[in-house]
Amino acid sequence: MPAPPAARPLVSAIIIFLDGRRFLGEAIESVLAQHYPEWELLLVDDGSTDGASEIARSYAAAHPGRIRHLEHEGHRNRGMSASRNLGLREARGELVAFLDGDDVWLPSKLERQVALMETYPEAQMTFGPTRLWYGWTGRPDDAARDVDREIFAPPGLHRPPEMLRRYLAGPTRTPATCSVLLRRAALAATGGFEERFTGLYEDQVFFVKTYLKLACYVTADAHDLYRQHEASHMADAVRTGRYSDRRPTRAQLDLALWCARYLLREGVTDPALWRAVVSQLWAAVRPRRRR
Repeated sequence: MPAPPAARPLVSAIIIFLDGRRFLGEAIESVLAQHYPEWELLLVDDGSTDGASEIARSYAAAHPGRIRHLEHEGHRNRGMSASRNLGLREARGELVAFLDGDDVWLPSKLERQVALMETYPEAQMTFGPTRLWYGWTGRPDDAARDVDREIFAPPGLHRPPEMLRRYLAGPTRTPATCSVLLRRAALAATGGFEERFTGLYEDQVFFVKTYLKLACYVTADAHDLYRQHEASHMADAVRTGRYSDRRPTRAQLDLALWCARYLLREGVTDPALWRAVVSQLWAAVRPRRRR
């Protein structure tokens, strides 16, 4: 049976944002709307200049002790990884969840994931598919494009390094950051986010580390909405050529080289993992055929 409310674990929800005044309030409201009541919210400001900082401060003032506004020294812009690490250092919860400033959690997100972690104490993190959300515009033709971004792994508990083998060999994916719930104590084994990855692939680097070391419970349900819009970081990466699903990029090669160095540093000898890493390196330097 689920624990009584007084014994339920605290969840530290971490929202990072750089500008994004247009959507930040909606992201915060989706945390306030959670059915699960035991949470704190850390709003990590990565050097915003468009008024988003004022929105975050106003929510912190309205919910003292429960919502906090954090920023880097000197209001600097240090990137997504450093911002999430700042949130992790300040987190007080037994469990940690992430949300970007332009995305949204469904109201049952924390309730259902906390219950799952209580049911499966051996699981150190849980996640599922994420809804790619075009319908936020309110237009029916956009809503018709909404689709779940699948993980391509069977639901259930996966012990390490099974998920890393699946990810490197394909087609298993890493989850969207806003999909996961993790035990904060388990994160110490991963070292958190790699701060030299400031934006592109910073999430995949983090999940390579968690896939190698943490037991993951995969679900079939989506609990979050990943807003698709032209001002997003990913849309900008596609426009500028930093990301492509049809040709190798420097960022893709950087990710593959990092994976190889990381496995060396961790003393990994699993032949299947190394074959998969070599395949990733090869894919990073050869053109891809359009599917």
